[in-house]
Amino acid sequence: MGRALGLCLLALLSLHTTFTQHADVLIFCDDPTVDKAVTSALNKFNEEVVTGTKLALYQVTFASKAENGSYSLRFTTRRSDCPAFDAKPWTDCDYLPIDKKPIKCNATVHINETDTDTEHIECLIEDLAPHLKAPCLGCPEDIDENSEDLKAPLSLSISKYNTESDHTHLFTLNEMGPATRQVVAGFRFKFTFDMRRTNCAKAEHKDLLKKCVADQDNVELANCNATVDTAPWRQEMPNVNIECESGPMSHTILTRRRPPGWSPLRNQLPQGSAPSPQMPSPTIPSPPKASKSSGKEESSEEDLAKPSVSPDASPFHCPSKPWKPFVPVLVGSAATDAPVFNLDVKLSIIICSAATNSSVTADPTVTQRDTV
Repeated sequence: MGRALGLCLLALLSLHTTFTQHADVLIFCDDPTVDKAVTSALNKFNEEVVTGTKLALYQVTFASKAENGSYSLRFTTRRSDCPAFDAKPWTDCDYLPIDKKPIKCNATVHINETDTDTEHIECLIEDLAPHLKAPCLGCPEDIDENSEDLKAPLSLSISKYNTESDHTHLFTLNEMGPATRQVVAGFRFKFTFDMRRTNCAKAEHKDLLKKCVADQDNVELANCNATVDTAPWRQEMPNVNIECESGPMSHTILTRRRPPGWSPLRNQLPQGSAPSPQMPSPTIPSPPKASKSSGKEESSEEDLAKPSVSPDASPFHCPSKPWKPFVPVLVGSAATDAPVFNLDVKLSIIICSAATNSSVTADPTVTQRDTV
C-alpha cells in the first residue's frame, strides 16, 4: 500500500515538473524580440498571399515565451497600400484608410541564436470590402410615402374600404406607413395606412367630397394593408386588395405625416381640415457626460484609428503602441488617392510550416496552407 502511494506521488511530482518546465512566460508586447517574431510571421503570411494587398502590423496585443524558444503571439493588422505581388516589404507600406476595424492574427514563432522560423500564423479577414449591392430586378423596392405614384393606389384603396365596409360614415386618410413598388406584369404597390372617420354619412354621401373632414367629436380609426396591381398601358382597371381592422396603425411601424395639401383626393380637401391627432414623441434621455478618464465615445470614426487600451494600462505594455498612425476615411469625405485592389470579402488564411513537403487546401471561405 505504501509502495503504491509512493509511486503515485512520484508520478504526480513528475507531471507537475513537466508542466512547470513547459509553462509559457508572459513578456512585454513592445519587446524587440517580439517585434522580430511578428515581423517574421507577417513576412511569412504576405509571401503566401497572391491576391489583394499585403497586411501591415497595427498593434501587438499578447506575447508569451516558452522555454524551448517558441513565442505565442496575438496581434492586429491592417491592409496596406502594397499589392500582394509587390516586392516591397510590408514595413515600407502605409495603411489603406478603408478598414474601420483591424484584422486579428495569431502566430507561433520559434527563435534561436541563428534562425527565426514561423511555425503557424492565422489571420481572419472579414467584411472589409465595400458592400456593392447589385440591383434586384423584379424585387420590391421602398418608395417614399409621399410619392406621387402612391396617390392613385391609395385613393382606390380608401374608396374600396368606404364601399365595402359596414360603417355608417366615410373614412379619409389619416397616416401613411411604409410602401413598396414591384415590377410584375405591371406595377404592384404594397403599403400600410390608417384612416379616420369623417362627418359625411354614407346615407347622404356616396364619395368623399370637400366638406368631408375628420370628425372631431367622434374619433374612430381603421388601419389597412393594401396591395394594388396596376398596368395603365393595358387600359385595365387596377386590382385592389385590402385587409383592414379597427384601430390606429401599429406604432411599431414608422409612419410619416403627409405634407400640407397632399391628399388622395388631389387637393380636393380644404386646407382648413382639422389635423389628425399625433402620438407624443417619446422622451429620449440625454446620455451622461463622459468624464475625462472615460475618453471619447467609440462611435466616432476618429476613435477607430486609436488604440482601444493605453499601452500603460498593462504591466506588459499590451497592447503595444500602433506601428503607424491610422487615419480612416470619414463619412462624406472626398475619395482618397489610395489605389484600389481586388479585396476578398471573407478570408481566413492559416499558414503552418515545419520541414520539407507542403500542401495547399482551398475552400470557398477558408484558404489553408500547411507544411508537414
